[in-house]
Amino acid sequence: MLVLSSLTAATTLSVWLDCGLMPWTMTFPHEIHKLESKLNSRLLDDFTGERTGFVQVGQQKWFLPSKYEHQAVGYHNMTLRSDDIWVVTFPRSGTTWTQELLWLLNNDFDYDTARRVNLVERFPFLEELGVCGDGGRTPLRPGDKLHLPENNIFTSITCAQCRRTFSTLLDKEVKGEVIAKNPDNPDCATILDSWETPGYRFSSNMISPRHFKTHLPFSLLPPRLLDTCKVVYVARNPKDVAVSYYHHNRLLTVQGYQRDFATYWNYFEHNLLIGCPYWTHLTEAWDKRNHPNMMFLFYEELSKDIKSSINKISQFLGKQLTIKQMEDLATHLHIDNFRNNPAVSPIFGLRGLVRQGEQAFIRTGKVGGNSDYFTPELNVQANRWIEQNLQHTDLRFPC
Repeated sequence: MLVLSSLTAATTLSVWLDCGLMPWTMTFPHEIHKLESKLNSRLLDDFTGERTGFVQVGQQKWFLPSKYEHQAVGYHNMTLRSDDIWVVTFPRSGTTWTQELLWLLNNDFDYDTARRVNLVERFPFLEELGVCGDGGRTPLRPGDKLHLPENNIFTSITCAQCRRTFSTLLDKEVKGEVIAKNPDNPDCATILDSWETPGYRFSSNMISPRHFKTHLPFSLLPPRLLDTCKVVYVARNPKDVAVSYYHHNRLLTVQGYQRDFATYWNYFEHNLLIGCPYWTHLTEAWDKRNHPNMMFLFYEELSKDIKSSINKISQFLGKQLTIKQMEDLATHLHIDNFRNNPAVSPIFGLRGLVRQGEQAFIRTGKVGGNSDYFTPELNVQANRWIEQNLQHTDLRFPC
């Protein structure tokens, strides 16, 4: 049964229409509540890229931007294909690294396409899905039209330089500010309009095999995901996640975090960052780790022995590879090469999308490189929180 307790009947109807589905074909088992007003206001002060606010979803109180309430049904009821490959992670857990590894294994080590076509097109972020539709095999030029199935609200959309959507993240006020900063780009408004279309709408037009990245937890994804598709889940130790996510939230203007790391960590602990609660995100996946279509990896293992991880994943996908292929892929994925590879960083082709002076999208990739961020007091607090949560699961990080 669809339950959206914070929505009016009219808004619920718009959710049905946005999914391109008839009401009786959908299910969504979670209630969605707007965040308490005072707390919402405080978060809006600290995250200047979000102008409307946040919602909490289900009994776990998954923390998401308010736009999610209009898209929840679409993501939960997205049509799956048996040859889809998914990467599911909490943000900043080695997602991009894993995407590139999987795409190359599943596309016969096609390094030419991997260098020519940005990863956001080859292996799109479901919540920010690119509109190219075929994983970059037929790149579109600015002004080209992508025709969508007739049962979608829009029959076509203009493709432009940055072919992806911040459908869950892009606020209308921020959109206006970006347009104002690009007066010399006549395509700016069209580009941003295309970003506002939810990823599940474009997925039906993509050529198989499709590859998806998502930060949504399993309980908000299609219920038959694991019974239908191959899924790789990557977990990373919470201190490293928080440091990386902190810099990511400072870099992107659609998030625009303003304050210090100690405040950020407290938001993390209290499940007030997008994608939280962190521990439930991980344990939902951990409990499914023995499903034949599931591979659960730790970022720390990828970092320590990438060749062993390549072999594990290739076996999971049913792929055979030579020693040379494995060594070439390991070299391609080495952090120094990866950081300098423009094809694996998002395309920020408009002024105003990133803040100057912040750390890059792909940072150091270090394990345990967080000591400078934690004062002795904050370190004690963080360790206590970690120990308390590990008492409820047999999940243990490699280091």
